[in-house]
Amino acid sequence: MKISIGADHAGYEMKSMLIEQVKKLGHTVHDVGTFEPGKPDDYPDYAILVAQDVLSGASDRGILVCGSGVGVSVAANKFKGIRAGLCHDHYSAHQGVEHDDMNVLVLGSRIIGPMMAQDVAEAFLNAKFSGEERHVRRLQKVKGIEQSELR
Repeated sequence: MKISIGADHAGYEMKSMLIEQVKKLGHTVHDVGTFEPGKPDDYPDYAILVAQDVLSGASDRGILVCGSGVGVSVAANKFKGIRAGLCHDHYSAHQGVEHDDMNVLVLGSRIIGPMMAQDVAEAFLNAKFSGEERHVRRLQKVKGIEQSELR
């Protein structure tokens, strides 16, 4: 798979570590930045770049990292078709893909340690959407919310 990965200054170190792991797992990586962790930046900029990659088909999935993970999660989920999940454990990372067709993993570098982040990323990348009727039905309801006037 091709994985788009981005992080703000707070997630830079974790992003760098995850890039190496994702490559070792046999995936291609598109690093969208930040490339200057000492320079002030804004997490929505990286959510935009990863979302664009996933939605255009340039990447199969995305990974985003910021300090808590909350900011980039909120920003990424503003895009129609992005299903970003903030996951800090193995189960949520694979279950989010299997049940909810999550296409962007979000991590908080100030919340989760490097070993757990690697485990969570691997669980996310190895998981596949189940296609079970109940999961398809629920996903269609989520997509319906995206189409509604309430959005």
